[in-house]
Amino acid sequence: MTIGLLGFQTTIAAPVSLKGTGVHSGATVGITFQPAEAGTGVVFSRTLEDGSSVEYRALSAHVGPTDLCTVLGTSPAKWVATIEHVMAALYALGIDNVVVEVEGAEMPIMDGSSAPFIDAIEQVGIVNLSAKRRYIRVLKPVRIDSGSSWSEFRPHEGTRFEVEIDFTSPLIGRQSWKGELTAAAFKQELSRARTFGFMRDVERLWAAGYALGSSLENSVVISDDDTVVNVEGLRYKDEFVRHKTLDAVGDLALAGAQFIGCYRSYRGGHKMNAQALQALMSDPTAYEIVEAPSSRSARVRASEFVPVKMPEQTPSFA
Repeated sequence: MTIGLLGFQTTIAAPVSLKGTGVHSGATVGITFQPAEAGTGVVFSRTLEDGSSVEYRALSAHVGPTDLCTVLGTSPAKWVATIEHVMAALYALGIDNVVVEVEGAEMPIMDGSSAPFIDAIEQVGIVNLSAKRRYIRVLKPVRIDSGSSWSEFRPHEGTRFEVEIDFTSPLIGRQSWKGELTAAAFKQELSRARTFGFMRDVERLWAAGYALGSSLENSVVISDDDTVVNVEGLRYKDEFVRHKTLDAVGDLALAGAQFIGCYRSYRGGHKMNAQALQALMSDPTAYEIVEAPSSRSARVRASEFVPVKMPEQTPSFA
């Protein structure tokens, strides 16, 4: 993997706003991406009903429930939910520092993918900052198992994802996506893949207070006879595994830094992604923090990155 100007931290060039529906609440939600200084990281700032606000830095330590989506915080009155599609877009575009102002309890689902967030950010552009970016380099395999499901990190010269799903539904079946993660690859192969669900699960989710904003405009819906309900069909033949990979990118972005390594999973999801990341970060022998060496060249290889000595307390990677 060759790193160009991504050896340095970035932010967005100007504020940009979007508005849409919260997939679980069904409420109209607005968000604004604000530029931020080096070292800020990705911060979600939610405005509460009383006019006060609560902030969460997008780190695995702040992750709450992961049953249906990825949530920051543990109290429904204060948490910020369904952040994975936004985080995937920020991670893939290499944006280190941004404040996401939220008017509601969750991100707008938009069309069910990361593409609208990519488009919004690219409208205003990305700027390089003077501070170096730090990376998490995987040094040894770290694996977790849960029944027939598993996920693992492995050393790799680059950033790679290998995600496989296996559904009893003949429409989905066993699918896999494997590839190096770059901004171009994410935009072309993953960003437009939409969230999906089964018609038979809808009433159960509604009764539990979830999926109130789900519709054919933001989700791929699979009928009881195992066909796609959406008139336009699928965006990719294997859209299901591509969306699972998109989710994994967003979930692993909660490491607080780009990582150099390979992430593999079989029949995973938000919970396993979070558990694998926690397993990696809880073992200080499994990774090291590195940055680009001092060089006049704008392009260096990941193998040339040098370790950075970090304080003993939980580090701030941005």
